[in-house]
Amino acid sequence: MTEQSSLLLRKQLAELNKNPVEGFSAGLVDDDDIYQWEVVVIGPQDTLFEGGFFKATLTFPRDYPLRPPKMKFITELWHPNVAKNGDVCISILHEPGEDKYGYEKPEERWLPIHTVETIMISVISMLADPNGDSPANVDAAKEWREDPTGIFKKKVARCVRRSQEMAFD
Repeated sequence: MTEQSSLLLRKQLAELNKNPVEGFSAGLVDDDDIYQWEVVVIGPQDTLFEGGFFKATLTFPRDYPLRPPKMKFITELWHPNVAKNGDVCISILHEPGEDKYGYEKPEERWLPIHTVETIMISVISMLADPNGDSPANVDAAKEWREDPTGIFKKKVARCVRRSQEMAFD
């Protein structure tokens, strides 16, 4: 499976380089390791995250696409669906099959048809429309629900500013 996953990831990377998708850019952390990607998510227009440049890593398992990659933001991001350590928590990145908590349907979870592009589109959508029902960051979810234009907005604005400062490091 390792050789197949490597070929598939190389094909996806080549496709993204040839036909970039609005809202993010992707490349390898190290040219010798196809399983470690660095992505930059551009804060979606008309959201609190607009203007931000949020760096993250995608770490692919050797049996990709049978199992999903792990995504972790390196840039600080205050969001209900991003854990304080940067781990992204969205259905599409959850292991395939039944949800033991009964929250997600199997078709909402990882499927081998997903690509880096579909993952990133889901992450951009998550930024624009957080899921407060299943938070990875309970504090951010509480602030987003109770005071979206107050303390939550202020913390996000700080993250956007910091991301702009770090974008060209």
